[in-house]
Amino acid sequence: MDMMTEIRKLWERITELHTMSMRLVSSGSYNVRASEMAHLQDRTPKTVTCVVHFLDDSCETFEIDKRAKAQNLLDKVFEHLELVEKDYFGLQYLDLPPGDDALRWLDPLKTIKKQCRVGPPFEFFFRVKFYVSDPSKLAEEYTRYHFFLQVKRDILSEKLVCPPSQAALLASFSVQSELGDYNPDEHKDGYLADFLFIPSQTDDFEKMVCEKHKQHRGQTPADAEYNFLDKAKRLDMYGIDLHNARVRDQSNIEIQLGVTSAGLVVFQNNVKINTFSWAKIVKISFKRKQFFIQLRREAVSVENDSIENLIGFNMISYRSCKNLWKSCVEHHTFFRLHHPNPPSKKIFSIGSKFRYSGRTEYQTLEEGKRRAKIDRTFSRSPSKRYARRTVGGVSRDAILEEKRYIEGYRNLTKSQTFTSNSTNSTHNFNRYDGVNSHTRATLPHDYKSRASWNDGTRSEKSDDDGGFLSHNTSRDTYPAPAPTKVVNFNSSEENTRSDQYYDIPAYEEYISNGNGYADGHGLVTIRMTPDDLGRFGFNVKGGADQGMPIIVSRVAPGTPADLAIPRLNEGDQVLFINGRDVSQHTHEQVVMFIKASRETHSGELVLVVRPNVYVGEDQSEEPDFTYIPETHQIASSSSSANTLESSLMLLQESLESGAALAQFEQLYRKKPNMTMNAARNESNIPKNRYRDISPYDKTRVVLKTGSTGDYINANYVNMEIPGSGIVNRYIAAQGPLPNTCTDFWQMVWEQHSSLVVMLTTKVERGRVKCHQYWPELYETEDFGALQITCVKEEETPSFAFREFNLTHVETSEERHIRHMQYIAWPDHGVPDDPSDFLEFVMKVRQNRSGMVEPTIVHCSAGIGRTGVLITMETAMCRVEARQPVYPLIIVKEMRDQRAMLIQTASQYKFVCEAILRVYNEGLVKPSEDYHR
Repeated sequence: MDMMTEIRKLWERITELHTMSMRLVSSGSYNVRASEMAHLQDRTPKTVTCVVHFLDDSCETFEIDKRAKAQNLLDKVFEHLELVEKDYFGLQYLDLPPGDDALRWLDPLKTIKKQCRVGPPFEFFFRVKFYVSDPSKLAEEYTRYHFFLQVKRDILSEKLVCPPSQAALLASFSVQSELGDYNPDEHKDGYLADFLFIPSQTDDFEKMVCEKHKQHRGQTPADAEYNFLDKAKRLDMYGIDLHNARVRDQSNIEIQLGVTSAGLVVFQNNVKINTFSWAKIVKISFKRKQFFIQLRREAVSVENDSIENLIGFNMISYRSCKNLWKSCVEHHTFFRLHHPNPPSKKIFSIGSKFRYSGRTEYQTLEEGKRRAKIDRTFSRSPSKRYARRTVGGVSRDAILEEKRYIEGYRNLTKSQTFTSNSTNSTHNFNRYDGVNSHTRATLPHDYKSRASWNDGTRSEKSDDDGGFLSHNTSRDTYPAPAPTKVVNFNSSEENTRSDQYYDIPAYEEYISNGNGYADGHGLVTIRMTPDDLGRFGFNVKGGADQGMPIIVSRVAPGTPADLAIPRLNEGDQVLFINGRDVSQHTHEQVVMFIKASRETHSGELVLVVRPNVYVGEDQSEEPDFTYIPETHQIASSSSSANTLESSLMLLQESLESGAALAQFEQLYRKKPNMTMNAARNESNIPKNRYRDISPYDKTRVVLKTGSTGDYINANYVNMEIPGSGIVNRYIAAQGPLPNTCTDFWQMVWEQHSSLVVMLTTKVERGRVKCHQYWPELYETEDFGALQITCVKEEETPSFAFREFNLTHVETSEERHIRHMQYIAWPDHGVPDDPSDFLEFVMKVRQNRSGMVEPTIVHCSAGIGRTGVLITMETAMCRVEARQPVYPLIIVKEMRDQRAMLIQTASQYKFVCEAILRVYNEGLVKPSEDYHR
């Protein structure tokens, strides 16, 4: 009974549940909120939208996985452009708050969302990040086209400050690229009116552009763009990543620090006042808002001074300081290293772990050689036209309105200072307006002069002497530094101007009457004439060879420098000497320029100086974040090795920047006050191959028993190798003429020379370069009292080696002469590859081993290739002796003994590049025989 009851209850329950289920089927319910929460993650987009603005003003949208690194976007951008040489470029974005570093570079190792606070969609600007020092390095025309677009934009946005004359030339290349050759039928007056090249463009400027455009006939777009970049690279602010800073001292002077491929550059009011090359910097660091560079110790150091020079700057904020530091790390790694340094393996490390992660320029160039599409076809985008004409004439307002189009974000391509006004919630962007700004740094009248930009490695005694004060003059005779006389700019009166307030002109505009300059913009013109003893009364130190500006180090009381109005002060930086820009000249050249002014008709010395160039004080506290710019080439930490290496780093940088060739062109071809009277003697004129190539009287070789007198066109050239006790002795001579062969062999005999080096063929391009002054193999020929027999001859495609027996007929004395001829030099120019020439020089060195007598070296004139060989061997010897190598100083030393040695800039560039190759490839190494 009980069991039946349980079964019945169970059945009733089943029936009830069935009924309920049927009711649910006939009705429905849906929990909206719960469903939304459950599926929210599935509906969230997995990509982010990125809009990229390109240099040709096109725009493209990319979808990127939100979790992907920013490198994914960069890869898509490069793929879209089909760029091969892509590592020079990057993407910028607008960061918040929009302060002095509002535009920042996208870090490829971080996600986009982690970096960008504006968006989505996220907006980016495709820009050049690393400016190539020489456009010829770029293998692809397509890459140069993007650089061309970038530099045009830099000029228009005033990021690249350009004198009007240079701006007109650059604009004319731009017009040639876009419109082709000037055609008077098509290009009527005003045909450039719709182009915009510079801010505040005028009709006069357009006329200048038109005149220069006419001169570019025949240039293809690629040619015009290359010429555009080749001229632009010479501008002081080309490729500068600029950061606002202040001098870290009581003056708190506003300056700007620019990071470049060559190092760190200091600007004030758009004028470069100092350069710290990477070769001179051993450490870059920052701590909070303070930025520091530590300089390498110079070859001449202070006794017992173990502290290297540390220079500090105050930045606007911690963030701007770190951004400057990161820019230095990136630029140094990209331009100076073959491969980025691997990340530190230290588990515990202090400071920022940031390192540049991309490829270096070296890696980019190597890949470009393999992958470059030399014959790539692409379309150039026309410049945007600007409607400027109104019924009443031309309106320039439209140009200013269009600056946003050029700059991406208005004014953000330049350094800015962001200020927020909480009262009215407005943002003011106080732009650095270059030469058009009325606000200038104020230099206090009571500021005491001091040794400015001093690297701390020289004592009072070791100041480089300009040669104008006696070395035995007591330092006690010099007065305390006097207050500096400067043109003061009152920054509190921005909207008022007087005669002393005007923009700094271009260098060409300084010259007013041959030796006059316009005073202004903090520059002072000082005129003086020497005293009765020919002294001006001041010393200078620094120079391009020392990596320092030219600074007045001493001024003696009562001398012309002290009595000049305005007075010359210690610490003043010398910019121009009698109209000559000395920023790229060596110390010795500057001294020569000053002394040479005494020989002019008026005897007047005109200096344009910048009063008081300041330097940060040394810091004993080690900053938090450091970066040591070591390179792959550093093999030793010894001071001598570093000095050698530093000199070659400086040589590399000066070649890349063009400064090396500019310095060479400024070097005197003939040493002042050296006479050449013997060469002009009527009886000697027929003995000269060229009428303008003559030997100095002081160093000429004098024949004892010449057939027709004591004259021969040849000079002694002795090159001392410091620290080794070696003096390489040469005789630099012209190639013999038919009437001077006897004199030539007489010189060989009298000088006891056993090696003759010939650097020319007998005939080049149909012209006789040198008479054959030796007999054929196994033949004998008489030259006066000397008899020559050729006993051996070997020839390769590049060299010829001969051996002669030289016998004196009267005494029967016999000597053995080796003759080495280099025959691979092309008919014009220089060898494309220095390998053969370097091999020849090495063989010459082997044959000169242990030789005391002079080696006779000649080409045709005895100056060009002759100078190249002497320079090359001297440099090799200096490398072995662990001595710094400064080719310009070597050339000067040679030209002090024979005029014009190394005749052309192309020859000088060739030998400089060969020196770097010898060192970098280890063809010649520092010898263990010389103390470190």
